[in-house]
Formats: sequence, structure tokens, C-alpha cells
Amino acid sequence: MSRPDPVAVVEIENLVKRYRKAKVNAVDGISLRVEAGEFFALLGPNGAGKTTTISILTTTLTPTSGRVSICGHDLTREPGAVRRQVGIIFQNPSLDMNLSGEENVRLHAILYGLYPYRPAFQLMPAAYRKQVRDLARVLGMEAEIFKPVRRLSGGMQRKLEIIRGLMHSPKILFLDEPTRGLDVESRRNLWSYLRDVRKEYGVTIVLTTHYLEEAEQADRLCILNHGRVVALGSPRDVTARPSEEYLELDAEDRDRLRSELTQKHFKFDEEGTFKVHLDGRTAHEVIRSLDVPLTTLRTRQPSLEDAYLRILADE
Repeated sequence: MSRPDPVAVVEIENLVKRYRKAKVNAVDGISLRVEAGEFFALLGPNGAGKTTTISILTTTLTPTSGRVSICGHDLTREPGAVRRQVGIIFQNPSLDMNLSGEENVRLHAILYGLYPYRPAFQLMPAAYRKQVRDLARVLGMEAEIFKPVRRLSGGMQRKLEIIRGLMHSPKILFLDEPTRGLDVESRRNLWSYLRDVRKEYGVTIVLTTHYLEEAEQADRLCILNHGRVVALGSPRDVTARPSEEYLELDAEDRDRLRSELTQKHFKFDEEGTFKVHLDGRTAHEVIRSLDVPLTTLRTRQPSLEDAYLRILADE
């Protein structure tokens, strides 16, 4: 018995965005789909079209042409229905620093029409109070959520935005550079909490990031360049396709090693050690052809960073 096709919560067909007076498209014919419950990452250099794409998918920017469906709703014809299905966390925090964390969340819930307005947390409906406490527990900020936002760390403010973005129970959470400006520990903690949120609520996550180690955790990723899709697949698939194993070599007589590699027409990069591309040869063939005594010899698998840089270089 055949398995049913996965349910797509995001479907994009030939999406184009050209800004007024621009000579080229910011988004240039993107087509892809994101499945329910998936962790999907968008990568690319500055100006690749990541933020423009996210802005279109969250209805804050109008596409020039193409078709987009979010949870079965046509983005152009049903923007209100789309907005009810998505939570958004943009690069720049959008919190009111003069309010407490809970007051920011309450304002969001009222604007979405989820609950009637009440002037204090304790006067809000029991369902609201339970929802806030449950989300605060999952994200590890039960006490901090009642503090003034200006007293919260950058990491806590990001977690507060996630709580706010989940209040209307969206099916998709869009995260545009969510860890930008956070220190390493805050980034690590935020991703730990996002994994808990995904497990607890089954939400689909669509991420843009400059941090490749974050994208490595995704189920699938898409690399954009000049507004076009240049790679799409699992991190393992994307890593394997454009790259291959290489040798990491070094020697006490580095000038001699460099000379031998050059004379034998091996393609290599010198980045501290010598990174020798196999180009169809076996590692044994390369090593056997060298006369210089080696101090370092390692076989390396390509990383996502290797693949990413090569894909962009080939464009």
C-alpha cells in the first residue's frame, strides 16, 4: 500500500518580486514546498532574497507575480486567513520596552481577537492565563515574563517574541535571523527551546539564518542566490552533491609540499594546512605520489560550509 503524499503547508510556484525602479528581480522565479511539521531553512548571502521571500510569505510584502499557498489559503486572495496561520519573528525586535513581557503578549492576543481586553493579567480569562504560563514554562521564562522588557536580556526578549508569536496557535513559525546579535550561549539556549516548542506544539519552522550550524539541524534547506534557488534538499544531500572528500596535509618543509602539489597538478587550498581536492583520485594515489615527509594526514568529508561556498562560487 502506497504512503500518502506529505501535506504541504507552504507551496510556492514561480514567485517573483521586483522592487520599483530595480533593474533585477529580488526574488526571481522561486518554486518550493514546505511540509507540515518540517524544520526548513533558507540560506544565502546578503541580498539573496531570503528576507524578501519571508516578507511575502507572511503577507507584509506583495509579490509581483507567482502563486503562494499557506495552509491551503491563497496568499493574494486570502491574506487574513494566511496571517491567522503564521507566527513571525523578524530580525529586529518589535517589543514595547515600556511594558512587561506579559503585557506585550496580552496586547498581541487582544489585537488578534483571541481574548477580550482586561487591564491586568489576573483579570484575564483563565484560558489566557494558562496559555501564557504553559508557553513561558516551555521556554523557561516563568518569572521573567512578568518583568519589564527593558530589563530582559536579548535572549529573553527573543523567547518572549516566540511566546507572543505562538499565542494564536499558528501552524507555521517564520524566524528571520532569530539569533542575530545574540551571544553563543543565548543562541544555543534559544535553539534548545525552539526544539521543545516544535515537539510540544507540532509547529512547522521556516528559518532564515547566516549561521550554517543552525541550518545543519534542519530537515531540509534551500540556498538562494540572486533571488533564485541554487540548491534544495536535506543538509546531507546538499553537502554531498557539489563536494567530495579531500585530504588535509601538512609537512615541516611546507615549501617543498607546496612545490610538489603544484608540480603534480593537484588542486589545493592553503588554509593553515593544505586542503587537497581528490578530483576523482583516491587518497592513497595522492599520498603515494608525494615524496615530502608529512606531519599531518587526514581524510575530510565536506562540511555544509564547504558545499555552501562552492555552490555560491559556481553561480
